[in-house]
Amino acid sequence: MTILTDLRERTRTWHRGSYRLAQAFAVITVLCVLAMLIDQRTLNGAPLWAKLFKFAVSAALYFFTWSWLVSLLPKFRRTAYWLTNVLVVCFTIEYVLMVVQTIRVRVSHFNNETPLDATIFAVMAGTIAVLWVVNLVLTIAVLFLRLPDRATAWAAKIGAILGVLGLSLATLMTSPTPEQQAMLDATGQSAMVGAHTVGLPDGGPGLPILGWSTVGGDLRIPHFLGLHGLQVLPLLALTLGVLAARYPRLRDDVLRLRLVVIAGIGYAGLLALLTWQALRGQSIVAPDSQTLTAFALLVAGVAFSGLIAIGRPARELEASPR
Repeated sequence: MTILTDLRERTRTWHRGSYRLAQAFAVITVLCVLAMLIDQRTLNGAPLWAKLFKFAVSAALYFFTWSWLVSLLPKFRRTAYWLTNVLVVCFTIEYVLMVVQTIRVRVSHFNNETPLDATIFAVMAGTIAVLWVVNLVLTIAVLFLRLPDRATAWAAKIGAILGVLGLSLATLMTSPTPEQQAMLDATGQSAMVGAHTVGLPDGGPGLPILGWSTVGGDLRIPHFLGLHGLQVLPLLALTLGVLAARYPRLRDDVLRLRLVVIAGIGYAGLLALLTWQALRGQSIVAPDSQTLTAFALLVAGVAFSGLIAIGRPARELEASPR
């Protein structure tokens, strides 16, 4: 059996619409890379096509994961399939509007400079709101998930919760900055309402491609981290399952479950830490002593908890084949 044939067989019961959209965004990712190589124009200091590239990568991962998750649901599967179609439609609308603004060389999010810009962002905001609600409902459904491997089941549950938190953090970007609020108070209007960067205007120095600010706080970082907890935790469970073939200690499903839960708590702690750092206007590449101390305590806590979990007696270790 070839790899492609095996993949088709494994994904046969997955949600078709989201799976196809994930495949489409994988292709779009490549096209965006080509566009960045060919078209050297910039927008707010970043490559013009970089935002479409980042959203395409995230969307491919997001819809691939949900295509798998909804196929596992023991209850509400038909409803979940219908709701996942809503996710597909909502994000497709948002992305098409982002493409329109990119072609126009206009900022897509928070842009109220012209009536057309404001209308486009209002439609995008509406689709995002619907997507958030649907994502929340699907996450609640995932909490009923039951799988033979409990580590995978709980990885999916915790990852889905982290994904909702990541999506929710995007609302922090929609509030007007002090400068924008002053403009609104003075004139009743502002060209931009909302920002990614805290403490400085958007468009300053940033990390290559990612664009995350290197001089101020950036709310896109915890938003990104939380959203992709949806993939990180299930991948951890998968990795532990693969390693169990080599390390007998990991054949204990209770141990793998403990490690997944510890990792999920640590991930949530990192999400909180990065949000706190961004809201203080602090760049990800210039953490202060408070941030470094909190990070060190978080790493130590996760490592210590993991060592305790590994050190506990294995329930099935002695019965496992040598």
